[in-house]
Amino acid sequence: MRFAEPLYLLALMAIPAWAWVYLKKSRVSSLRFSDTRLVTRLLAYRAPLFYIHLPFALRILAAALIIVALARPQTGHRDEEVISRGIDIMLTLDISSSMSASDLKPSRIAAAKDVMAEFIAGRKNDRIGLVVFSAQGFTQCPLTLDYPALVNLLKGTNIGMIEDGTAIGMALATAASRLKDSRAKSRIVILLTDGMNNRGAVDPETAAKMAKAVGVKVYTIGVGREGVFYQTVKDPHLGERRVQVRTEIDEALLLRIAELTGGKFFRAEDEAALAGIYAEIDKLEKTDIKVKIHARYTDWFMWLLAPAILLMTLELILPATRWRVLP
Repeated sequence: MRFAEPLYLLALMAIPAWAWVYLKKSRVSSLRFSDTRLVTRLLAYRAPLFYIHLPFALRILAAALIIVALARPQTGHRDEEVISRGIDIMLTLDISSSMSASDLKPSRIAAAKDVMAEFIAGRKNDRIGLVVFSAQGFTQCPLTLDYPALVNLLKGTNIGMIEDGTAIGMALATAASRLKDSRAKSRIVILLTDGMNNRGAVDPETAAKMAKAVGVKVYTIGVGREGVFYQTVKDPHLGERRVQVRTEIDEALLLRIAELTGGKFFRAEDEAALAGIYAEIDKLEKTDIKVKIHARYTDWFMWLLAPAILLMTLELILPATRWRVLP
């Protein structure tokens, strides 16, 4: 429900004042008698207030209906048609065991998932997908506009889903293949890792050239600090345990991948820096979305004018009945 001319509704504020003036000026009609002895023998009778003021109540109700009718109440719906396409984005997340390091709180992978979820929530009309990798890369979620489903899949991503390792080339090739048939205005991969390429059948630079060939831009992020940190590993004999491991990030490789595809390389050594990187990418990759709105509304003012006319007619008829006013 909406009103095409809502300013007319302000006139409803005058009705209480009108009623107050009427009640203040109203008086009981009287007749003059030459002899009041007969009158004194009559039983006292006071008509109910509603009975007395019924004609005026009809007039007020009719006025209110006319005012609302002038405001043109309407029902209907609006359809939005997106004319221009948004951006297609493949988020690529390293889930190797080193991502359990605690230099970012509570861990590298937990911090990365939180920031990525915020990034997803801030987009609109952009298709976003998710590729995860360690020794291999696979698509956790294809390109979609169903952001809640994507975030749920992101939250369900954990270390140990794939054999351990860091296959940057395989991850990039998988993400680029998901974008090669896209018809979006812009196609990008945001690749986050904390290590060096040591697994996979595809060399990272070869994968970067493949991405460039199909028009995909790659933003690379090296997350975490280099050095010795505690991380969780799964030992087939001792089970899950915390050990000290030295982590190294191949910044030169990540920089070359970004430069080859026209993207940018970032370093994130803490949670604030990581959040700032995704915020910067969010600003860099924006597109104007043109939306065409189709509106269909039905007017209902006639359904208010009809009873208003009926009430006014009834008020005119009342004086010819028992509601007649004596002089």
